[in-house]
Formats: sequence, structure tokens, C-alpha cells
Amino acid sequence: MTNIRCHGVLFDLDGVLVDSTPAVARVWARWAREHGFDPDEVVRKAHGRPSITTIRELLPHADHATEDREMERREIADVDGVIPLPGAMELLRALLPQRWAIVTSCTRALAHVRIAAAGLPLPKYLVTAGARVLALRTTASDAELQLAGADWIADNCAELFLDSSVASENCLLIGLRTKQPWAR
Repeated sequence: MTNIRCHGVLFDLDGVLVDSTPAVARVWARWAREHGFDPDEVVRKAHGRPSITTIRELLPHADHATEDREMERREIADVDGVIPLPGAMELLRALLPQRWAIVTSCTRALAHVRIAAAGLPLPKYLVTAGARVLALRTTASDAELQLAGADWIADNCAELFLDSSVASENCLLIGLRTKQPWAR
């Protein structure tokens, strides 16, 4: 047996704690047919990514926000077959609530619906999509990072600094040593 010592555990939701594959496949296949895409290809591309990323990639000139809201509505409405993966319930119940969190690319509303559909306990801590993203060029190109939704891009952590003159208990101010003209 291997022992892993840690203070807490961060879990992804889809594919780790819950199996949402049937619902995701139905929703994205329907969307693909409506837009004239191959459903199998779109389902493969969409699973495990934020919806907005897939929408931007496949419909570059669409109203991305409207399409994304519609996909979220559809995914929230379709939870048929969303089930806990083997051992998920037992493991979560064995952990103290302050020692685990769910970190997922889906929205908070969708995460809550899938957690409830699978019958899992709600986490004390839930980190969802919608966060502002600072990406590093350490493993991907600027184009890939922008397509994935990066708000800012830096070469590495050496370009970052904590501005302690503005930081507080509730807010950190991280500065970039170089200005990003395309930053959102």
C-alpha cells in the first residue's frame, strides 16, 4: 500500500466524482446538429472543457455569451444518468468537510446540479468557472492560452509580483512586470 500524506484534497467533478458523460453527450450532440457539425467530433472536443472554449473555437463569429448561457441552461436541465463514480461517495464521507474541495471548469450552478443529481455531499469549498485566469507560457503558446480563456499571459512567475501596498486580507494585487495590450 502507498500512503499519500496531505492536508487536503482537491477533486475535479466530472470524470472524477461524477459520471456526466451521457448528459454531456446528449446536450453537445444536439447543439452540434443544430449548427451543422459532426456530433461525435463536437462531443469529444467539448467534454472536460468550459463550454465557452468550445463555442469560441467552433463558432468564432457567434454571440459567445448567449450561446454559452444556452448551453449551461441545457446542461442544467439534463441530468439523466449523472451518477457518482465508484468510491466517490464513500471517500467524500470519510473526509472531514474542511479537508476537501471541488475544483471544476463548469459553472457553480451546473456543479450544484450535478453534485445533487449524483447524490454527493455539497463541498464546503467549490471553485468554479468564471475566475479570471493568469496563464504562463511555460507549456503552451499565446494563441492556445487565449483560446482557452486566459485573461493575462506572462512568461513565468518571475514576471509577477505582489503589490503589498494595495493587498489586504480580502484581496491580493498581483502585478505583471510587462503590459499585455490584449488583456481583457
